[in-house]
Amino acid sequence: MTDERTQDSAGPGAVTGPSPAEPSPGFDFAPPAPQSGAYRVLARKYRPSSFDDLIGQEPMVRTLGNAFKLDRIHQAYILTGVRGVGKTTTARILARAFNYELPAKDGRPAVVKPSIDMPEMGAHCQAIIESRHIDVIEMDAASHTGVDDIREVIENARFRPVMARIKVYIIDEVHMLTKQAFNALLKTLEEPPEHVKFLFATTEIEKVPVTVRSRCQRFDLRRIDSELMIRHLAGICGKEHVAIEPAALALIARASEGSVRDALSLLDQAIATGAAAGGDKIGAEVLRSMLGSADSGSIIDLFEAVMKGEIAPALGILAEQYDKGADPAHVLTALAEFTHFVTRLKLLPGLRMDASMTPEEFERGTRFATALTQQTLTRAWQLLTKGLQEMKDSPRPMAAADMVLVRLAHAADLPPPEEILRRLASQPVDTAPPRAPAAGAPSMRAPSAAAQPGGAMRQPAAHALARSEAAAEPRVRLMRFEDVVTLAKANRDIQLTIALEGDVRLVRFEEGKIDFSLVEGASPQIAQTLMRRLQDWTGIRWMVALSREEGRPTLREQAGAREAERLTGVRADPLVRSVMERFPGAEIVRISPPGGEPPDSGAAVSENTGGGDEIGYSDDAGTEDEL
Repeated sequence: MTDERTQDSAGPGAVTGPSPAEPSPGFDFAPPAPQSGAYRVLARKYRPSSFDDLIGQEPMVRTLGNAFKLDRIHQAYILTGVRGVGKTTTARILARAFNYELPAKDGRPAVVKPSIDMPEMGAHCQAIIESRHIDVIEMDAASHTGVDDIREVIENARFRPVMARIKVYIIDEVHMLTKQAFNALLKTLEEPPEHVKFLFATTEIEKVPVTVRSRCQRFDLRRIDSELMIRHLAGICGKEHVAIEPAALALIARASEGSVRDALSLLDQAIATGAAAGGDKIGAEVLRSMLGSADSGSIIDLFEAVMKGEIAPALGILAEQYDKGADPAHVLTALAEFTHFVTRLKLLPGLRMDASMTPEEFERGTRFATALTQQTLTRAWQLLTKGLQEMKDSPRPMAAADMVLVRLAHAADLPPPEEILRRLASQPVDTAPPRAPAAGAPSMRAPSAAAQPGGAMRQPAAHALARSEAAAEPRVRLMRFEDVVTLAKANRDIQLTIALEGDVRLVRFEEGKIDFSLVEGASPQIAQTLMRRLQDWTGIRWMVALSREEGRPTLREQAGAREAERLTGVRADPLVRSVMERFPGAEIVRISPPGGEPPDSGAAVSENTGGGDEIGYSDDAGTEDEL
């Protein structure tokens, strides 16, 4: 590809150049060849004009090449991906491929059908590249969002192209169309005239209705990896007669995040910054100053300091980078990226070094991955991501960054959760009853372990909490499940009492722990309610859980069984049997406890049989008596 071809293109997108070559270290800053007109930025100057010039999108190019060879060209394509990877550029190249025409010359046959092999500029290529072809209509959906704009597209699509073979509609940022506009486009998009092709580009594919996506062939354009990006930037620097260090190119590739347009914009800025600074080469220090980023070695030193819990050196490194012009947010972002890199090295020991990484980062990162635990790295990542969000909301970013490093350093000394649980489980618990405090001694309820002179905690909070819970004496001792029901009655919790008596099948009872199952149809919230009530009533924490075991009968079922057993014994009594024979149809309805009970108002007079029990019966007339 020659410079003359690429300089005529316009608009953002993925860029490329000729076969990349490493710039010679002996190049000085020299202005390029004189150009006519205004300066053209690198992202436009080196914009690709054919599929051979695209970089990093080989799967898409291979699929399209096979489709063109088999004459299976689709009616609509949708291109998606992050910024600056070549969506709009690919759409223009496709428009050129649809209408590629090459007249016969010097015995070479004419090309009169669509083709992605475009070694020379065809009859319509230059106009399509310059976005001035009458049959290739580009529309920005961000500024033409309504149904009226789409209605105009639909009406014009009925007419055949004026000059080219195919009329092509390129709609950029198609996700910005309204719902009504999308609906209006559906019929034409599904059954367009044979002379019309649609090309859509979007960065937010999820906002495009599925009804539109299902009518298009979708291509996801990938980010450009760092190694390919560095080679591409080096080739452009060679063409521009710019000497730049490989470390500076690595910084640009990392900052661009896979976007070629971003990378070329940063390269444009770096060339201007380097020329102003003087020198034979654009160095990494120039790029760090321009980007506001910290030195990679300093980031590693900062990581090592916080992982060792050394707060003062960590704060000193951050202050030094801040004085050099580094943004605190960029420093913490770089620290989070290095934490992620060390985590990947720990999980993937065979991970190879990325082109944007320095040998020092890879070597020291490997050592950190061996020495640090996964829990420590995960905790550091969580603290950094939360700290970055706090910095965005803080009016003093530097102070917020300092506090993030303080938290990181303190968290590095903390043992993992499983180690804390293991230590707590191994400590003996003093089960002796607490002695009464001496006169003038502080109350047992006072937070005696909380503070010492100077306000410093003498022991870790977890140990103090465990000991205070172990030493706490319950206000009420519950030795069996019936005591729980009695306690609920005493506290006038009628609803819970009824549920405990009629819905709970006890499986296991220990002081501080209850396991039970429920009768069919009972509320599963009984366990949570009981756990809260017991903690309030007894002053200690109870573990209440539902079990899959069947459990014992409910208290109400047990009382019913005992009552039935007593009735059976009473019926066997000779006196009762004689009474039942004397009064046919009589039925035993209640057995009063020994000593009897006063009759209710309106009840029949009862007669004590002298046997200690009172037996109530009812006859067919509906009257009830007691013997």
